[in-house]
Amino acid sequence: MSIITRRNALKLSLGALSAGVTTAAYASTGPASSRQGTAKACILLYMVGGASQIDTWDPKPGRPTGGEFSSIRTTLPGVHVSEHLPGLARRANDLAIVRSLSYREGNHARARYLMHTGFVPAGGTRHPGLGSFLHAAQAPGAPLPGNITVGGPGHKAGLLGPTHDPFVVNNPTRTVRNVQSDMSAARLDARLEMWSALQGDFAAERSPNAVLGHDAVVDQAVRMMRAQELEAFDLGQEPRTVSERYGPGKFGQGCLMARRLVERGVPFVEVQMGGWDTHQSNFERVAALSAELDTAMSALLDDLKSSGVLDETLVLWMGDFGRTPRINARGGRDHYPHVASAVLAGGGVTGGQVIGATDADGIAVTQRPVSVADLHRTVHTKLGLDPEDVRLSSGGRPISAVDGGTVIDGL
Repeated sequence: MSIITRRNALKLSLGALSAGVTTAAYASTGPASSRQGTAKACILLYMVGGASQIDTWDPKPGRPTGGEFSSIRTTLPGVHVSEHLPGLARRANDLAIVRSLSYREGNHARARYLMHTGFVPAGGTRHPGLGSFLHAAQAPGAPLPGNITVGGPGHKAGLLGPTHDPFVVNNPTRTVRNVQSDMSAARLDARLEMWSALQGDFAAERSPNAVLGHDAVVDQAVRMMRAQELEAFDLGQEPRTVSERYGPGKFGQGCLMARRLVERGVPFVEVQMGGWDTHQSNFERVAALSAELDTAMSALLDDLKSSGVLDETLVLWMGDFGRTPRINARGGRDHYPHVASAVLAGGGVTGGQVIGATDADGIAVTQRPVSVADLHRTVHTKLGLDPEDVRLSSGGRPISAVDGGTVIDGL
């Protein structure tokens, strides 16, 4: 029983593998490790619930739809953002602000799926998220997993197989569970040897592919437990002054953890920030959320830039969808996928620009509409991932990495 308990601990959060998991059905037409892009890593800052574009990156002061907030100047001539993003306004020369993102998915689950994969959910195919593609392209034997989500569950690997599911850190302010052992190295080695023997018995009863899937996850877990890089999760090693610059909340400390992880070679880290589903009390809630976002994202950009890591790290900000220009009776904004914003920085992206525009009230895109597929194709290209790479589902259906789209001109 102790061996089985130990095996379960070794699985960690890399993906709960059922006894029927197989990996052989997942195939690619090209080598995942051949990456030629400018960026080596990506930090996705994901606003769960959908942030109001009018109250962040595309303000409409003085208009009936503009709401309670005023706008402030940025370092870009003629470009304004919400008054609650002063730090990011001062760093606008590093930002490419997309104001013309537009799509149709207004349901949270479907929109979140679309934004993470570039595909509308349909049929039985489960499309991988960007992090899973980067994990699959990670060099074999890396001490830390290549797909980490902080503050939420993340998007699973789908047809790439569960070995590329995200490693989940629910709360960056607490010790990560199950990655440290209080036993000696010799005792751990003995238990792992016994566990390997059990796997042989397991293979005789189950599909060998299921065992391979379990083995891959456990191998990654053991490498983590023994790796010096594991200290990336220990935010207590940061000077207090540095930690305070990110803010005390989960999102701020998650951004600090993301910085530490990419500095140690992790190719993808998603930091989630909840609370943006502001159907009521929009302005009170967005003011508080924006303050936390502004502090954390500004500190992240500063530190990546000062260390030179920003040149090789693509920072991407986005969420479920935009929110209605109309303010409802509860002082809130409802779901509005027709207009949303996204922001990119670093990783070879040309900052200091705004892409696309909306009309005076923020109801419709008027210049340079950008689709989710356009955004994903651009991000894949910057990261050296082939958007045309085809994977075969378990049923033999070819699925491309990106569902059409074109690279956004100027990025």
